[in-house]
Amino acid sequence: MNTVQESDQVVQRRANLEELKKLGVEPYPRRFEIDAPVDAIVAQHGSKSGEELEAAQPRSRTAGRILSIRSFGKANFLVISDGRARVQVYIRQDSLPERDFKIYKLLDFGDWIGVEGRLFRTKTNELTIWASKLEFLAKCLLPLPEKWHGLQDVEIRYRQRYLDLIVNPDARTVFEVRSRVIAAMREFLSERGFLEVETPMMQPIAGG
Repeated sequence: MNTVQESDQVVQRRANLEELKKLGVEPYPRRFEIDAPVDAIVAQHGSKSGEELEAAQPRSRTAGRILSIRSFGKANFLVISDGRARVQVYIRQDSLPERDFKIYKLLDFGDWIGVEGRLFRTKTNELTIWASKLEFLAKCLLPLPEKWHGLQDVEIRYRQRYLDLIVNPDARTVFEVRSRVIAAMREFLSERGFLEVETPMMQPIAGG
């Protein structure tokens, strides 16, 4: 992706943000209540068949970052992630309030949204939320790396860790495991009377 294309995308994203404001949408609301994060929804319902979901008609209210947007005529699909798991969202104009569908038309890859609806499985057996409500939570003004190839540039991965954590699930897993290992080691040693002390580090290059 070259600089010109990136600039065009940023301009379009800012234009979409202005259109959202015209609809009376708060671009960065302070709060959105969920009843379960995406990973909990997948853990609870991921093993259920379409028949089981149809019989139980479970509903959920969750939030996540948009990782893909696809449209097939009247059927529209989003994939959202909370950083730990992903779930598909089914969007139909006749299933959403008029304002919510207008918000959907102004969404970009990387935006954060909140959705509410019932769970079902599509013809391809994908666990999906049939959205009856959609709320805008945050606009992503800078385009994320192309989804199929992820973030390959090692220099960018190290200097822009937030991008690495967004688009590379394996990177997030490494950080989560590392955090749990360090926490367990600290707890183990602390329970046995050890004291953690941070000592000065000598570096050949002066820095802050």
